[in-house]
Amino acid sequence: MRILSADHVLPITSEPIYRGAVAIERDKIIAVGERDEITARYPEAAEQYLGLAAILPGFVNCHSHLEITAMRGLLDHVEHDFTAWLLLLNDTRANRLSDADIRTGAVAGAVEGASGGVTCFGDIGRDGRPGAEALKSAGLRGVVYQETNFSPDERTADKDLADLAEKIRLLRSDATDLVRIGVSPHSPYTVSGRLFALIAEMAASEDLKITIHASESADEEQLMQTGLGSFTAIYKKFDLDWKSPYSSSVEFLERTGILRLRPLLAHCVNVSADDIARIKQNGAAVAHCPKSNAKFGHGWAPFEALLDAGVAVGLGSDSVASNNMCDMLDEARFAALGARNRLERSRFIGARKALEAATIGGAKAMGLEAEIGSLEPGKQADLAVVSLDSAAQGPVNDVHAALVFSSCSRDVKATIVAGRDVFRDGRSTMIDRDELSGKLEEIRRKISG
Repeated sequence: MRILSADHVLPITSEPIYRGAVAIERDKIIAVGERDEITARYPEAAEQYLGLAAILPGFVNCHSHLEITAMRGLLDHVEHDFTAWLLLLNDTRANRLSDADIRTGAVAGAVEGASGGVTCFGDIGRDGRPGAEALKSAGLRGVVYQETNFSPDERTADKDLADLAEKIRLLRSDATDLVRIGVSPHSPYTVSGRLFALIAEMAASEDLKITIHASESADEEQLMQTGLGSFTAIYKKFDLDWKSPYSSSVEFLERTGILRLRPLLAHCVNVSADDIARIKQNGAAVAHCPKSNAKFGHGWAPFEALLDAGVAVGLGSDSVASNNMCDMLDEARFAALGARNRLERSRFIGARKALEAATIGGAKAMGLEAEIGSLEPGKQADLAVVSLDSAAQGPVNDVHAALVFSSCSRDVKATIVAGRDVFRDGRSTMIDRDELSGKLEEIRRKISG
């Protein structure tokens, strides 16, 4: 048993505790309260006092693509053209990166997350193995969602499902208590309606968590609602038979039956009031990725409206090929500021609400709120410790504001998953960072040429 104490403890689901403490036994939290009370209750426990810092639940990054971490900054010159960005990404992954390179990148992404207080990832992988192996190597928790191949043609739906089911079977054979397996039909425009329906049946029978990119860009909405736009050239190039549903992405997902399985929808930039109502009525959730959306110029998702509708909303970094960093405090800051900057806003999103989205909101969005997302007795001991002693942070008049508006991932002092330190004092406790950096430099030389 051990006790972590600091000037600020944020349970998230209850009020902050000044001079608080968290008692941990094995992989679980057993008590949260004032420091004097907790240390008196467990006098035999070793205490670590962390001073001017905040102890809070580990951040939940509910939308990432760890396997393309090695492409950080590589595609920025085409990000003004989303179709070109997607094509270059797929070409680079297929023709310039080896399986070993992809695994190395995934590990680097997981280590970056751990160094920034992320304890749980919702990671999508074209090949789920690198993401799963990376999370295990870094000591992190997560759901790895095996992605579909590019499969918009109804004629290949049965074979596409068989291929997907086999990948999931192999991944699930190596799942652990910390790393679980889900499925990701990539998006409404890359998966046929029939395949969506087949995946819905499989996911329901096998109890698989689902995540889907939805309503990410204006190009997507144009394609879905009119059958026109830049994506049609890709279908023609590969002689694919894709028919527009002439509806929004969310309405299309509802028609296929997959929306009723409560999927985690990533982005939702262009959702309408009717779409939000459908999301809520079906119990689906949203992974809000404000920085990636802004970097592409896709717009601001209606964060405030989703919250007001009672939708579970978490935050995601997306890939570092589109965001360039995995920093959940920065993501929370962007979420709050972006919501405030929407012309349609009716109120200001505060720091506390943004921090909730980075923790318990993400846990709810991934269906993991019974285990993680807040500091409560009985929950898993997944914690982040953020230093608050720099000149840019003090004085700490409001701890939520200090974290969201004055802090970043580099202020994280420790990350703990299931009671085990996975990052402390600037170093991963699981991975040799110097060796990893050397491998990344070798990959950079190869793909930059």
